[in-house]
Amino acid sequence: MNPSPATPFAAFAARVERRTPADRDRAVDGLRALALLAVPLGHWLLGGFTLGDDGALRNASPLSAFGFFAPASWVLQMLGIFFLVGGYASVRSYHRRTGSTADWLRGRVARLGRPVLGVTAVWAVLIPVLYASGVPGTTLRTGSTLVVQPLWFVGVYTVVTALTPYCVRASRAFGFWAAAPLLLTVAAVDLMRYGPGADAVPSWLSVLNILPGWLFAYQLGVSWGEGRIDRARARILLIGGAALFAVLLLVFGYPASMVGVPGEARTNSHPPSLLVLALASAQSGAAILLRERIGRLLARPKVWAPVVVINLSAMTILCWHQTAMLAAAVPASYAGELAGLTTAPDTLGWVAARLAWLPVFAALLLLIGRYARVFERPWRTARPTRVLAGVLAAGFACYALVPG
Repeated sequence: MNPSPATPFAAFAARVERRTPADRDRAVDGLRALALLAVPLGHWLLGGFTLGDDGALRNASPLSAFGFFAPASWVLQMLGIFFLVGGYASVRSYHRRTGSTADWLRGRVARLGRPVLGVTAVWAVLIPVLYASGVPGTTLRTGSTLVVQPLWFVGVYTVVTALTPYCVRASRAFGFWAAAPLLLTVAAVDLMRYGPGADAVPSWLSVLNILPGWLFAYQLGVSWGEGRIDRARARILLIGGAALFAVLLLVFGYPASMVGVPGEARTNSHPPSLLVLALASAQSGAAILLRERIGRLLARPKVWAPVVVINLSAMTILCWHQTAMLAAAVPASYAGELAGLTTAPDTLGWVAARLAWLPVFAALLLLIGRYARVFERPWRTARPTRVLAGVLAAGFACYALVPG
Protein backbone atom coordinates (compact mmCIF):
# COMPACT_ATOMS: atom_id res chain seq x y z
CA MET A 1 0.00 0.00 0.00
CA ASN A 2 1.36 3.41 -0.92
CA PRO A 3 1.71 5.87 1.95
CA SER A 4 -0.86 8.63 1.98
CA PRO A 5 0.36 11.81 0.28
CA ALA A 6 1.58 14.60 2.55
CA THR A 7 -0.75 17.52 3.10
CA PRO A 8 0.35 20.89 1.67
CA PHE A 9 1.15 22.12 5.18
CA ALA A 10 3.21 19.01 5.98
CA ALA A 11 5.14 19.50 2.75
CA PHE A 12 5.69 23.16 3.57
CA ALA A 13 6.84 22.30 7.10
CA ALA A 14 9.28 19.74 5.74
CA ARG A 15 10.67 22.30 3.29
CA VAL A 16 11.15 24.84 6.11
CA GLU A 17 12.82 22.17 8.23
CA ARG A 18 15.32 21.37 5.47
CA ARG A 19 16.22 25.02 5.06
CA THR A 20 16.71 25.69 8.77
CA PRO A 21 20.39 25.83 9.78
CA ALA A 22 21.36 23.20 12.33
CA ASP A 23 22.64 25.85 14.75
CA ARG A 24 19.46 27.96 14.63
CA ASP A 25 18.28 28.86 18.14
CA ARG A 26 14.66 27.81 17.80
CA ALA A 27 13.71 28.65 21.37
CA VAL A 28 14.65 32.31 20.91
CA ASP A 29 12.68 32.47 17.66
CA GLY A 30 9.74 30.85 19.43
CA LEU A 31 9.83 33.39 22.24
CA ARG A 32 9.97 36.23 19.71
CA ALA A 33 6.98 34.81 17.83
CA LEU A 34 5.03 34.51 21.07
CA ALA A 35 5.77 38.11 22.02
CA LEU A 36 4.87 39.25 18.50
CA LEU A 37 1.49 37.54 18.53
CA ALA A 38 0.71 39.05 21.93
CA VAL A 39 0.79 42.55 20.40
CA PRO A 40 -2.18 42.21 17.99
CA LEU A 41 -4.04 39.94 20.39
CA GLY A 42 -3.68 42.48 23.18
CA HIS A 43 -4.76 45.41 21.01
CA TRP A 44 -7.67 43.48 19.55
CA LEU A 45 -8.93 42.30 22.95
CA LEU A 46 -8.27 45.40 25.06
CA GLY A 47 -9.23 48.02 22.49
CA GLY A 48 -12.71 48.79 21.24
CA PHE A 49 -14.87 51.45 19.64
CA THR A 50 -18.01 53.40 20.29
CA LEU A 51 -20.22 54.58 17.46
CA GLY A 52 -21.46 58.14 17.91
CA ASP A 53 -24.68 59.69 16.66
CA ASP A 54 -22.58 61.33 13.96
CA GLY A 55 -21.61 57.90 12.63
CA ALA A 56 -17.98 58.30 13.74
CA LEU A 57 -15.88 55.73 15.59
CA ARG A 58 -14.09 56.64 18.80
CA ASN A 59 -11.63 54.61 20.85
CA ALA A 60 -12.81 52.84 23.99
CA SER A 61 -11.46 50.13 26.26
CA PRO A 62 -13.17 47.25 28.10
CA LEU A 63 -10.75 47.90 30.99
CA SER A 64 -12.75 51.03 31.82
CA ALA A 65 -15.76 48.86 32.64
CA PHE A 66 -14.07 45.64 33.70
CA GLY A 67 -11.17 46.32 36.03
CA PHE A 68 -11.00 42.62 36.83
CA PHE A 69 -9.71 42.06 33.27
CA ALA A 70 -6.43 43.79 34.21
CA PRO A 71 -4.60 40.47 34.87
CA ALA A 72 -5.10 39.65 31.18
CA SER A 73 -2.69 42.50 30.43
CA TRP A 74 -0.03 40.78 32.55
CA VAL A 75 -0.02 37.97 30.00
CA LEU A 76 -0.60 40.04 26.87
CA GLN A 77 2.03 42.65 27.78
CA MET A 78 5.07 40.70 26.58
CA LEU A 79 7.35 43.55 25.56
CA GLY A 80 9.76 42.38 28.24
CA ILE A 81 10.16 39.11 26.35
CA PHE A 82 10.47 40.97 23.06
CA PHE A 83 13.29 43.17 24.35
CA LEU A 84 14.95 40.17 26.03
CA VAL A 85 15.16 38.15 22.81
CA GLY A 86 15.96 41.33 20.91
CA GLY A 87 19.02 41.88 23.08
CA TYR A 88 20.02 38.23 22.77
CA ALA A 89 19.67 38.20 18.97
CA SER A 90 21.37 41.58 18.57
CA VAL A 91 24.47 40.63 20.52
CA ARG A 92 24.80 37.39 18.57
CA SER A 93 24.42 39.32 15.30
CA TYR A 94 26.83 41.99 16.55
CA HIS A 95 29.55 39.41 17.17
CA ARG A 96 29.00 37.87 13.70
CA ARG A 97 29.28 41.19 11.83
CA THR A 98 31.85 41.36 9.06
CA GLY A 99 31.88 45.13 8.62
CA SER A 100 32.04 48.06 11.00
CA THR A 101 29.67 48.67 13.89
CA ALA A 102 28.15 51.56 11.92
CA ASP A 103 27.44 49.28 8.96
CA TRP A 104 25.87 46.69 11.25
CA LEU A 105 23.66 49.32 12.88
CA ARG A 106 22.58 50.82 9.54
CA GLY A 107 21.45 47.41 8.36
CA ARG A 108 19.36 46.77 11.46
CA VAL A 109 17.82 50.23 11.45
CA ALA A 110 16.89 49.86 7.76
CA ARG A 111 15.09 46.58 8.53
CA LEU A 112 13.06 48.36 11.18
CA GLY A 113 12.47 51.57 9.28
CA ARG A 114 11.24 50.30 5.90
CA PRO A 115 7.96 48.78 7.19
CA VAL A 116 7.22 51.86 9.32
CA LEU A 117 7.82 54.14 6.37
CA GLY A 118 5.59 51.91 4.28
CA VAL A 119 2.56 51.84 6.57
CA THR A 120 2.67 55.56 7.31
CA ALA A 121 3.09 56.49 3.64
CA VAL A 122 0.14 54.28 2.67
CA TRP A 123 -2.02 55.82 5.36
CA ALA A 124 -1.02 59.30 4.22
CA VAL A 125 -2.62 58.43 0.87
CA LEU A 126 -5.59 56.62 2.40
CA ILE A 127 -6.73 59.45 4.66
CA PRO A 128 -7.70 61.99 1.94
CA VAL A 129 -9.17 59.20 -0.19
CA LEU A 130 -11.31 57.90 2.68
CA TYR A 131 -12.34 61.42 3.68
CA ALA A 132 -13.43 62.17 0.11
CA SER A 133 -15.40 58.91 0.19
CA GLY A 134 -17.40 60.12 3.19
CA VAL A 135 -15.57 58.57 6.13
CA PRO A 136 -16.00 60.98 9.08
CA GLY A 137 -12.94 62.96 10.11
CA THR A 138 -13.29 61.72 13.70
CA THR A 139 -13.09 58.12 12.47
CA LEU A 140 -9.92 58.96 10.55
CA ARG A 141 -8.44 60.56 13.67
CA THR A 142 -9.30 57.43 15.63
CA GLY A 143 -7.73 55.25 12.96
CA SER A 144 -4.54 57.29 12.77
CA THR A 145 -4.15 57.07 16.55
CA LEU A 146 -4.43 53.29 16.40
CA VAL A 147 -1.94 53.01 13.54
CA VAL A 148 0.62 55.11 15.40
CA GLN A 149 0.02 53.32 18.71
CA PRO A 150 2.40 50.38 18.15
CA LEU A 151 4.97 52.36 16.18
CA TRP A 152 6.47 54.12 19.22
CA PHE A 153 7.99 50.73 20.00
CA VAL A 154 10.05 50.80 16.82
CA GLY A 155 11.62 54.14 17.75
CA VAL A 156 12.52 52.92 21.23
CA TYR A 157 13.81 49.62 19.89
CA THR A 158 16.01 51.46 17.38
CA VAL A 159 17.58 53.49 20.18
CA VAL A 160 18.31 50.49 22.40
CA THR A 161 19.71 48.60 19.40
CA ALA A 162 22.13 51.47 18.83
CA LEU A 163 23.32 50.98 22.42
CA THR A 164 24.24 47.31 21.84
CA PRO A 165 28.05 47.89 21.95
CA TYR A 166 27.68 49.64 25.31
CA CYS A 167 25.40 46.90 26.61
CA VAL A 168 28.08 44.37 25.66
CA ARG A 169 30.68 46.33 27.63
CA ALA A 170 28.36 46.57 30.63
CA SER A 171 27.68 42.85 30.50
CA ARG A 172 31.37 42.02 30.40
CA ALA A 173 32.09 44.39 33.27
CA PHE A 174 29.16 43.57 35.56
CA GLY A 175 27.72 40.32 34.22
CA PHE A 176 24.25 39.47 35.50
CA TRP A 177 24.05 42.74 37.45
CA ALA A 178 24.52 45.00 34.40
CA ALA A 179 20.75 45.70 34.28
CA ALA A 180 20.49 46.58 37.99
CA PRO A 181 21.34 50.33 37.59
CA LEU A 182 18.51 50.62 35.03
CA LEU A 183 16.01 49.17 37.49
CA LEU A 184 17.28 51.44 40.28
CA THR A 185 16.96 54.48 38.00
CA VAL A 186 13.31 53.71 37.26
CA ALA A 187 12.68 53.08 40.96
CA ALA A 188 14.18 56.48 41.85
CA VAL A 189 12.08 58.29 39.24
CA ASP A 190 8.94 56.48 40.41
CA LEU A 191 9.70 57.49 43.99
CA MET A 192 9.82 61.12 42.91
CA ARG A 193 6.68 60.76 40.78
CA TYR A 194 4.55 58.96 43.33
CA GLY A 195 6.29 59.53 46.67
CA PRO A 196 5.59 62.06 49.44
CA GLY A 197 6.76 65.07 47.41
CA ALA A 198 5.03 64.10 44.18
CA ASP A 199 2.99 67.32 44.02
CA ALA A 200 6.18 69.35 43.60
CA VAL A 201 7.60 67.15 40.84
CA PRO A 202 7.13 68.37 37.22
CA SER A 203 5.16 66.01 34.99
CA TRP A 204 7.93 65.87 32.38
CA LEU A 205 10.14 63.97 34.86
CA SER A 206 8.38 60.75 33.85
CA VAL A 207 10.15 60.77 30.46
CA LEU A 208 13.37 59.90 32.29
CA ASN A 209 11.99 56.37 32.62
CA ILE A 210 11.63 55.73 28.89
CA LEU A 211 15.19 54.71 28.07
CA PRO A 212 16.17 52.78 31.24
CA GLY A 213 12.68 51.26 31.43
CA TRP A 214 12.85 49.59 28.02
CA LEU A 215 16.63 49.06 28.02
CA PHE A 216 16.33 46.89 31.15
CA ALA A 217 15.09 43.71 29.44
CA TYR A 218 17.29 44.38 26.40
CA GLN A 219 20.34 44.47 28.67
CA LEU A 220 19.21 41.20 30.24
CA GLY A 221 19.05 39.74 26.73
CA VAL A 222 22.56 40.95 25.92
CA SER A 223 23.87 39.42 29.16
CA TRP A 224 22.05 36.20 28.32
CA GLY A 225 23.61 36.16 24.86
CA GLU A 226 27.02 36.74 26.45
CA GLY A 227 26.50 33.68 28.63
CA ARG A 228 26.27 35.67 31.85
CA ILE A 229 22.82 34.45 32.95
CA ASP A 230 22.58 30.80 33.98
CA ARG A 231 19.60 28.94 35.42
CA ALA A 232 20.35 30.02 38.98
CA ARG A 233 20.34 33.69 37.98
CA ALA A 234 17.23 33.12 35.87
CA ARG A 235 15.47 31.90 39.02
CA ILE A 236 16.51 35.12 40.75
CA LEU A 237 14.93 37.09 37.92
CA LEU A 238 11.73 35.06 38.07
CA ILE A 239 11.28 35.00 41.85
CA GLY A 240 12.58 38.51 42.47
CA GLY A 241 10.49 40.00 39.68
CA ALA A 242 7.33 38.23 40.83
CA ALA A 243 7.89 39.33 44.44
CA LEU A 244 8.53 42.95 43.45
CA PHE A 245 5.45 42.87 41.21
CA ALA A 246 3.26 41.70 44.11
CA VAL A 247 4.66 44.30 46.51
CA LEU A 248 4.15 47.17 44.07
CA LEU A 249 0.54 46.11 43.47
CA LEU A 250 -0.51 45.24 47.02
CA VAL A 251 1.54 47.66 49.10
CA PHE A 252 2.32 50.66 46.92
CA GLY A 253 -0.93 50.79 44.96
CA TYR A 254 0.39 50.64 41.39
CA PRO A 255 -2.37 50.36 38.75
CA ALA A 256 -3.12 46.71 38.00
CA SER A 257 -3.37 47.17 34.23
CA MET A 258 -0.17 47.05 32.21
CA VAL A 259 -1.78 49.19 29.50
CA GLY A 260 -3.35 52.61 29.76
CA VAL A 261 -6.98 52.82 30.89
CA PRO A 262 -9.04 55.82 29.71
CA GLY A 263 -9.80 58.12 32.62
CA GLU A 264 -7.06 56.79 34.90
CA ALA A 265 -4.53 59.33 36.18
CA ARG A 266 -1.64 56.84 36.29
CA THR A 267 -0.40 54.42 33.67
CA ASN A 268 2.30 51.79 33.83
CA SER A 269 3.52 51.65 30.25
CA HIS A 270 3.80 55.22 28.94
CA PRO A 271 6.43 55.74 30.22
CA PRO A 272 7.29 52.40 31.87
CA SER A 273 6.92 52.25 35.62
CA LEU A 274 8.78 49.97 38.01
CA LEU A 275 5.89 47.50 37.69
CA VAL A 276 6.76 47.01 34.01
CA LEU A 277 10.33 46.13 34.91
CA ALA A 278 9.17 43.74 37.62
CA LEU A 279 6.98 41.94 35.08
CA ALA A 280 9.80 41.93 32.51
CA SER A 281 12.15 40.42 35.09
CA ALA A 282 9.72 37.62 35.93
CA GLN A 283 8.95 36.95 32.27
CA SER A 284 12.65 36.94 31.36
CA GLY A 285 13.53 34.52 34.13
CA ALA A 286 10.72 32.18 33.08
CA ALA A 287 11.75 32.38 29.41
CA ILE A 288 15.37 31.51 30.14
CA LEU A 289 14.35 28.60 32.38
CA LEU A 290 11.97 27.26 29.72
CA ARG A 291 14.42 27.63 26.85
CA GLU A 292 15.33 23.95 26.55
CA ARG A 293 11.72 22.79 26.69
CA ILE A 294 10.71 25.32 24.05
CA GLY A 295 13.59 24.20 21.86
CA ARG A 296 12.50 20.56 22.10
CA LEU A 297 8.92 21.49 21.21
CA LEU A 298 10.08 23.47 18.17
CA ALA A 299 12.16 20.56 16.94
CA ARG A 300 8.88 19.31 15.48
CA PRO A 301 8.64 20.59 11.89
CA LYS A 302 4.90 21.29 12.02
CA VAL A 303 5.34 23.43 15.14
CA TRP A 304 8.47 25.12 13.86
CA ALA A 305 7.12 26.19 10.45
CA PRO A 306 4.53 28.71 11.79
CA VAL A 307 7.21 30.22 14.04
CA VAL A 308 9.40 30.84 10.99
CA VAL A 309 6.52 32.48 9.11
CA ILE A 310 5.69 34.74 12.05
CA ASN A 311 9.29 35.84 12.48
CA LEU A 312 9.69 36.56 8.77
CA SER A 313 6.57 38.76 8.97
CA ALA A 314 7.42 40.39 12.30
CA MET A 315 7.32 44.03 11.24
CA THR A 316 4.30 43.47 9.00
CA ILE A 317 2.35 42.09 11.96
CA LEU A 318 3.46 44.95 14.18
CA CYS A 319 2.75 47.73 11.68
CA TRP A 320 -0.50 46.51 10.09
CA HIS A 321 -2.54 44.69 12.75
CA GLN A 322 -4.45 47.82 13.75
CA THR A 323 -5.23 48.48 10.09
CA ALA A 324 -6.73 44.99 9.92
CA MET A 325 -9.10 45.78 12.80
CA LEU A 326 -10.02 49.10 11.20
CA ALA A 327 -10.66 47.34 7.89
CA ALA A 328 -13.49 45.52 9.67
CA ALA A 329 -14.74 48.34 11.91
CA VAL A 330 -14.91 51.27 9.47
CA PRO A 331 -17.18 49.58 6.88
CA ALA A 332 -19.23 48.07 9.72
CA SER A 333 -19.89 51.52 11.16
CA TYR A 334 -22.17 52.22 8.19
CA ALA A 335 -24.34 49.27 9.19
CA GLY A 336 -24.90 50.65 12.68
CA GLU A 337 -23.93 48.99 15.93
CA LEU A 338 -22.46 45.50 15.61
CA ALA A 339 -21.78 43.65 18.86
CA GLY A 340 -18.11 43.37 19.68
CA LEU A 341 -17.08 45.71 16.88
CA THR A 342 -18.85 49.07 16.99
CA THR A 343 -20.72 48.75 20.30
CA ALA A 344 -19.36 50.10 23.57
CA PRO A 345 -17.07 47.58 25.31
CA ASP A 346 -18.96 47.63 28.60
CA THR A 347 -20.79 44.30 28.74
CA LEU A 348 -19.76 40.66 28.95
CA GLY A 349 -21.66 40.18 25.70
CA TRP A 350 -19.17 42.53 24.05
CA VAL A 351 -16.31 40.34 25.28
CA ALA A 352 -17.87 37.20 23.81
CA ALA A 353 -18.61 38.98 20.53
CA ARG A 354 -15.09 40.42 20.31
CA LEU A 355 -13.64 36.93 20.69
CA ALA A 356 -15.75 35.90 17.70
CA TRP A 357 -14.31 38.80 15.67
CA LEU A 358 -10.69 37.80 16.28
CA PRO A 359 -10.55 35.29 13.37
CA VAL A 360 -11.90 38.00 11.07
CA PHE A 361 -9.17 40.41 12.15
CA ALA A 362 -6.57 37.68 11.69
CA ALA A 363 -7.83 36.87 8.19
CA LEU A 364 -7.74 40.55 7.22
CA LEU A 365 -4.20 40.83 8.56
CA LEU A 366 -3.16 37.84 6.46
CA LEU A 367 -4.71 39.45 3.39
CA ILE A 368 -3.08 42.82 4.03
CA GLY A 369 0.22 41.19 4.91
CA ARG A 370 0.32 39.39 1.58
CA TYR A 371 0.92 42.76 -0.06
CA ALA A 372 2.45 44.77 2.80
CA ARG A 373 5.37 42.36 3.29
CA VAL A 374 7.01 44.05 0.32
CA PHE A 375 8.01 46.82 2.74
CA GLU A 376 10.15 44.37 4.73
CA ARG A 377 12.36 43.67 1.71
CA PRO A 378 15.22 45.94 0.62
CA TRP A 379 13.79 48.71 -1.50
CA ARG A 380 15.04 48.84 -5.08
CA THR A 381 12.98 51.86 -6.06
CA ALA A 382 14.54 55.07 -7.36
CA ARG A 383 15.64 57.68 -4.85
CA PRO A 384 12.81 60.15 -5.71
CA THR A 385 10.28 57.42 -4.86
CA ARG A 386 11.92 56.85 -1.48
CA VAL A 387 11.96 60.59 -0.83
CA LEU A 388 8.25 60.77 -1.69
CA ALA A 389 7.54 57.93 0.74
CA GLY A 390 9.42 59.85 3.43
CA VAL A 391 7.45 63.03 2.76
CA LEU A 392 4.15 61.12 2.90
CA ALA A 393 5.18 59.43 6.15
CA ALA A 394 6.09 62.78 7.68
CA GLY A 395 2.72 64.18 6.62
CA PHE A 396 0.90 61.29 8.25
CA ALA A 397 2.93 61.74 11.44
CA CYS A 398 1.90 65.40 11.60
CA TYR A 399 -1.73 64.48 11.06
CA ALA A 400 -1.71 61.70 13.66
CA LEU A 401 0.33 63.41 16.37
CA VAL A 402 -0.74 67.05 16.11
CA PRO A 403 -4.19 67.64 17.68
CA GLY A 404 -6.82 68.55 15.12
